[in-house]
Amino acid sequence: MSYLHKFRRLPTLTPLCPTARRLSAFYNRDSASRIQLFSSMSDRSDEPTQNSGQPFNSAPSFRETSPPNPNWQLRQGLPDHVEPGKSWKAEEEKGWKTWNLSDISPREIYPLLTSCIVPRPIALVSSTSSDGIPNLAPFSYFSMVAHNPPLLSISFSHSPRTGKSKDTKENILATKQFTVSIVSEPFIEAANITTVDAPADIDEWDISGLTRSASIDVRPPWVKESAISFECELFHSYEIRPPNSDEVTNTLVLGLIKRTHIRESVLTASGTVDPAKLRAVSRLGGDMYARIGEGFELSRPPWTVIRSQVMSETE
Repeated sequence: MSYLHKFRRLPTLTPLCPTARRLSAFYNRDSASRIQLFSSMSDRSDEPTQNSGQPFNSAPSFRETSPPNPNWQLRQGLPDHVEPGKSWKAEEEKGWKTWNLSDISPREIYPLLTSCIVPRPIALVSSTSSDGIPNLAPFSYFSMVAHNPPLLSISFSHSPRTGKSKDTKENILATKQFTVSIVSEPFIEAANITTVDAPADIDEWDISGLTRSASIDVRPPWVKESAISFECELFHSYEIRPPNSDEVTNTLVLGLIKRTHIRESVLTASGTVDPAKLRAVSRLGGDMYARIGEGFELSRPPWTVIRSQVMSETE
């Protein structure tokens, strides 16, 4: 599980199951410990708030456009005579700020890098402990690694305060199984609530209201609300230590994708996924999430096509 910073109020769970009652007691111990989700909840008015900005536009946001510089030529570099290159070039006058990351603390590095390396896809990871306790949590240190064999990666940070590692990581190392579901706009609030740093006996499936869908090859279920889910087995794990240190600060997990579940409704005629229908959500810096806006195609130029032009200009 990770953590939340800006929240709106957690809605009442009805009927109150044992997990919900424990959660309610946990968050009502004092006002400082109440969850307030930054995203929309049942008590949200239609007026924009400081945290939410403008009201969410529920219409699909993705559209395909031409590339920024459709007339780009070999060796042109940045086309700074037209927008957006012209403004981008002008920004160089403000200069650069440089950080030596060995001179600043991990606490300072985290917000810097998570705002730089964007957008990051979100893995909503379902795992089960060796005792059968379910866990559901999102992670944005996540990516595809290879297609042969089909591998994905998730990196788990250890708490700098307690040194404790994530329950998800411990479950994966213990059972060698997990699922990853891709997060889309319609259920982002439910995925976000699973980041809560609740006690170990709190079931994130319960508080999120998301639906378990039985896996075929692994024990942990996948999220039925997700349009894409992967059943995975542990392929390899690697403990990460800072230079000249024996302290493990992160664990990198490689998952072998055994089976993929994809909604028919998001597939194209060629069998790939339509980004406009998937409506995937990504992470930016801080508490910010992003939706996919516009896309454009740029084909990879074959050497046989550009060879003569490249060679003639070098002679």
